[in-house]
Amino acid sequence: MTKYLISFPGAAMDVPVGELEAVGEAARAVVLEAKEAGAWVFGGGIDESVPPVMVDGDGTVREGTYPQTAQLEGGYSILELPSYEAAVEWAAKFAAACRCPQEVRAFHYDPIS
Repeated sequence: MTKYLISFPGAAMDVPVGELEAVGEAARAVVLEAKEAGAWVFGGGIDESVPPVMVDGDGTVREGTYPQTAQLEGGYSILELPSYEAAVEWAAKFAAACRCPQEVRAFHYDPIS
């Protein structure tokens, strides 16, 4: 089975404030469905109040991030699924719940992860 990243940037989720609670409930329902199906690996949203840092091999920590990931934010789910088509089906469920398109990416297979 392959692990898939299903994600969206925070800015893509343009939901009126009064509907945010319903979106959260709908998204949690999809997460619960994925857990019950045995597909759920991990998920969550990036906490934008915690600034990113870079950590070198010697443990040195410095503020900042790679330039190409400076805008990394939003919601992420990792599911382990039998096919790309199944990942697209789950992405559609998350898209409906979160009211925004979802990006699907496959992880390289690693037999020990």
